[in-house]
Amino acid sequence: MGYRFDPELAPWVDMLPKGDLTDLAAVRSGMGGLRAQMPAIDLPENLEIQDVVIPGSPDVRVRVYTPTGLTGPLPAQVYIHGGGFILGDIEMVSDGLAKTAADVGAVIVSVDYRLAPETPFPGGLEDCYTALKWTVDNAAELNIDTARVAIGGESAGGGLSAGLALLARDRGGPAIAFQFLGVPELDDRLETTSMQEFTDTPLWNRPNAVLSWKYYLSGGSIVDGKEGIHYAAPARAEDLKGLPSAYITTCEFDPLRDEGLNYAQRLLQAGVSVEIHHYPGTFHGSGLVAEAAVSKRMAADHLDALRRAFARD
Repeated sequence: MGYRFDPELAPWVDMLPKGDLTDLAAVRSGMGGLRAQMPAIDLPENLEIQDVVIPGSPDVRVRVYTPTGLTGPLPAQVYIHGGGFILGDIEMVSDGLAKTAADVGAVIVSVDYRLAPETPFPGGLEDCYTALKWTVDNAAELNIDTARVAIGGESAGGGLSAGLALLARDRGGPAIAFQFLGVPELDDRLETTSMQEFTDTPLWNRPNAVLSWKYYLSGGSIVDGKEGIHYAAPARAEDLKGLPSAYITTCEFDPLRDEGLNYAQRLLQAGVSVEIHHYPGTFHGSGLVAEAAVSKRMAADHLDALRRAFARD
């Protein structure tokens, strides 16, 4: 199928890594090798970075990015990395989060949640909830303003963030002020037009999505003693009322496009404030081509949304 990619993105399509998710070990190894080849960047000087293990059953590791030299308490974001629920770790987003924390002036808590299929749903989501609760419970030590705690992530991280917002609402907290859902993975039914049509798009496509959900949902779906499939696939949630305001992004040639747009519309219909940014000519993960004008615009829009969400009244 032909795609009208942005002219600055099109030359990179054939050079992007391709992975067969039927061999997870190979894909995971390849991601590690690719990361090792990436050039080192200079981290912001006005920043402290600390790895913390949250004790529990099981323990959850987080990485905390804290801007220095600012008067607190500071806003905060619990960030959840992407990777189709089956790939990735906090290392893959570390440099970007360091820059975001310094640029926005917010504490960022990055979650090293357990991956499927070794730990299927709801294990990874519960790790994210543990991290959110720990962040709020330790607000004084972390110099955090509990009235300005956001959550967010991209791809599977966006889907986990949407599920976390539902879970926190239904458990009565912690309170979340804002959710950033970047190109979110939200619907295991795989029935949208974009999901059915985009079978060969770069980095993410229907065959990858099929395996992603197969691995993630390979366990049970009981949460808090009742059926909780909507926490895994928030598009299935019947009640979206009372959720935090949202910022949602979608890419034109991304199989996840329509579920993101549909979820945004349903949030609006439920009375939730939503800002939607759709980027023509882009594909899932096209932000890796960082020098493209559209990628720079996406990054700038994201930072601007965080700054506005964290602004004091």
